[in-house]
This record gives sequence, structure tokens and C-alpha cells, in this order.
Amino acid sequence: MGTDHIRRLRSALLALTVAGGLLLTGCSGAGGDHSGASKGANRYGDGATGPLPAPAQPSGTGQGEQNGERKGEENRDIAPSPDYLSTFALDVDTASYGYARRTLADGRMPDPSTVRPEEFVNSFRQDYERPDGNGFSVTVDGARTDEDGWSLVRVGLATRAAEDDRERPPAALTFVIDVSGSMDEPGRLDLAKDSLDVMTDRLRDDDSVALVTFSDEAELVLPMTRLGDHRGRVHDAIDGLESRSSTNLGAGVSTGYDIAVEGLRKGATNRVVLISDALANTGDTDADSILERISGARREHGITLFGVGVGSDYGDALMERLADKGDGHTTYVSTKDDARKVFCEQLPQNIDLTARDAKAQVAFDPETVREFRLIGYDNRTVADEDFRNDRVDGGEVGPGHTVTALYAVRTRPGASGHLATASVRWLDPDTRAPHERSGQLETGALGDDLWTAPARFQVDAVAAYFADALRHGDHRWTALPDRSSLTRLADRADELADSTEDKAVRELADAVERAARVEG
Repeated sequence: MGTDHIRRLRSALLALTVAGGLLLTGCSGAGGDHSGASKGANRYGDGATGPLPAPAQPSGTGQGEQNGERKGEENRDIAPSPDYLSTFALDVDTASYGYARRTLADGRMPDPSTVRPEEFVNSFRQDYERPDGNGFSVTVDGARTDEDGWSLVRVGLATRAAEDDRERPPAALTFVIDVSGSMDEPGRLDLAKDSLDVMTDRLRDDDSVALVTFSDEAELVLPMTRLGDHRGRVHDAIDGLESRSSTNLGAGVSTGYDIAVEGLRKGATNRVVLISDALANTGDTDADSILERISGARREHGITLFGVGVGSDYGDALMERLADKGDGHTTYVSTKDDARKVFCEQLPQNIDLTARDAKAQVAFDPETVREFRLIGYDNRTVADEDFRNDRVDGGEVGPGHTVTALYAVRTRPGASGHLATASVRWLDPDTRAPHERSGQLETGALGDDLWTAPARFQVDAVAAYFADALRHGDHRWTALPDRSSLTRLADRADELADSTEDKAVRELADAVERAARVEG
């Protein structure tokens, strides 16, 4: 088969792939497993793992020649087009970054298993254009990082701006509060009580609140109560919370969902808010059975979970799994400022929804892309063929949120033209009707140098490289011109903190500097 024929065949296959990525609503796939978020999509193409952005051995999805070699000489010329798709469920969690900051402040490096790069990146404000209604805007940009063809590509998704609190639907919130002995440590139960008191004063009269506590067993402290003239009753219940003995998290979650179901309000946002260090040590400590209880309430009643982690010792993995199974998200708080921001300033984001089962799929052009790597989202991958299967779970996203995915992308020598198409698919939170939106990136739109890119892009890069260093510690960062250490990364973050005058970026710079000192 001639070279021109092969090139035309590849172009035709690419056209079909990209066309599929641009199809709009109504293309739900048949069949599928409801646990699709746990399926292995092609993050690296061959299932390889490793530090950002690429190991010495090729590990991206540029495997067309490899497929041909495995199939034998006779099939090499007609090998199927390689998989240049990357598919994942959206995630707005930020707990991993908050817990890493807390751990570093205590003079320790975080356990690498608790470090999730996407949660570092999604902890920072973005300047993406926002849509007018429900759903997402799509922004795709990038910048070159070195002379070996590597670039950092960013896919940015944004929901509409958070509305005035008076415009959101009423909320029915069931707070499940850990009052075990470990919550007696400063910065745990005291922090939760302070935050809940402030939040109670800021909720609307038509909002409802219930309180469930758990230690060795669960207890209903306050049934679902419409605030109206009952704020004093809610404050009294909060003020009476005291730490006790062991942590029966399973009983707390189960009772909390029972109360949420009993107090279910049509037309309201029904949510369970779990506040805990997630260190289950008595009763039902089996994650799967606890998760199944959450899953059932989510499927039957649409009740979502918001997990708020506290404490220097924190069950990060369990809290994340609970939130994922409960169609919710997690955050971590260690100071009064953190807690008040979560419960008060971000309240509309945390209790309202603009998109359900949201997934993203990025189609890279094999004519221009040699290999790529998705940074993070390790446990949010979705099988490529399930992108339009609306029975497969995605992520739930509220107003005012942004979701950022970073890719390390290696282009082919001298390549020019189309580089990638990014699509996002979601279900309307009320009608469950599917929608999609896409954005594209050309090689000519790549910035010449990462460190002259817009400041928000650079902040995302620093956050991702910081997470990568905490996970791997070997500093194989081709995006840093001198492949330097955490100290150099701290310098970059410090410069960005000065130029942006952003408190969150200053906290990032401080965290990187602490990590450099701890690493020593």
C-alpha cells in the first residue's frame, strides 16, 4: 500500500474520530456499567504510569507502529488508527491539596497516595469565559515547554457564575457530624461548630437543616427543620455538640441518609454534608457496604454528598470514595478562614447543581501528536466508548465551578495544523436531557514558552508540577527549562504570587517552599 494511500486512510479515520467528538445531544450509547468512572481509559495509551510529563521510554498513545508490530508484518500497513482519545469524569474535589498543605505545615511530607494533581490544579481561580445557562464553556490552550516537542495543553471547563443566593433553589441539608474522640483535637469539632453557626445565619428562611452525630453509634440531634423562625433551635443543637468515643462512620452515614430521605423536599437541593476525619474504627468499617448505602440513595432520590475533611490525621481515601459514590465532592479545611469560605462564600456551589454525570473527552490528532499524558484524574477515567453512555456515572458540578485538565503533549517534528478537540457532555440537572459542547486547539495557537504564558496558566502548571514532585520526588519535569528542584519551583510560585496578588497563589508558594525545606 502506498504512502499517500496510508496517509489518506489515516486522515479519513481521524475525521471519523473527530466527527464523533463533535456530535451533539441524543447520542446515548447502549448497555454499559453504571460504575464506568472506574474503568481504565487511555491515559497513557499503553497503561503505563509515571511522573509528569513523560519518562524516557515513550508511553503516550502514539502506538500505531507498536500495534502493527504486534500483529505481524502482514498487518503493519493496515494497522488500525491508534487510540488518541482520553476520557474522564469531571471532578471538582480539592481535598487533596488542602490536606497536603496541612501536612506540610506540620513539617511532614504528605503520603504520595493522597496526592491527586487535578485537585491541586482545581484549587485555583481561573479566568475562563462562562456560559449563560446550565452546562459548560470550553477553553483549550497550551504552551511549549522545551525543545524536544513537548507542550502543556490545558482544557478548561466553566459553569455559569454563581447566582445571588436568593436566586438558587431552597436547600435541604442533612449534616452528619463526627463527634468521636479524635474530633476533640483543635481544628476539628470546634472548627465545624464555628462554621455551622455562621452558615446557619446565612442560610435562607426557606432552607431546611437536620443534624446527625456519630461516635460509637449515630444519634439524631435535630430533625429536618425549616429555618424560618427556628434558627435559635439550630444554634442550640450546634452549640451542644461534644466529642465522645470511637468512630462509627458507617452508622453515621446510614442514619444521615435515612434522615435525608425522610426530609426529602421536591424542588429543593437535597444533600448530605459529612464533616469528619474519616477514621472509621468501629461498627461498619467496610467501605463497600457504606458506599452501597450512599449509591442507593443517590440513584433513588438524587441525594448527593458533600464531604468536608478535617484533622491532621485524615482518612483521605475513604472520604474521596464516599463522595465519588455519592455523586458529590470533597474539600478539606484546617482553619476558620478555610471553613467559612467553604460553608458561607461557596454555599451556592456546594448545594446547587448545573450539570449531572458530566464527562470530558479529548481527541488528539495523530497527524500532529506523537504522544500525550493526562495529568491526574487517575481514579476518574471512563472507557472511551462510554463517553455518550448516559447510564455511566460522570461528575456533578455546580454554578461558579471550573474544571481544568492538563496534558503533557509531544508533537511530531515539524507538525502543524489541528492538535486536539475537547468535548464535554452532561445531563441537565432537572430534565436529564444530554448536551455537549466542544473546543479545538491548533498547533499554531501554542504559546512559545510556558513561563511567558498567561499567569493563570502558569499557576496551573506550578500546581501540577508540585503535585508531581510530591508523588514521585524525582524531578523529571521537562516543562522546567533547567529541570530543577522544588526550590526553583518555589521561586516560580513566589513570582506568580507577587504578579497576581492572589492570596491562594501566595499559599501555594508557601507550601512549595515548605516542601523544599522538608525535603532538605
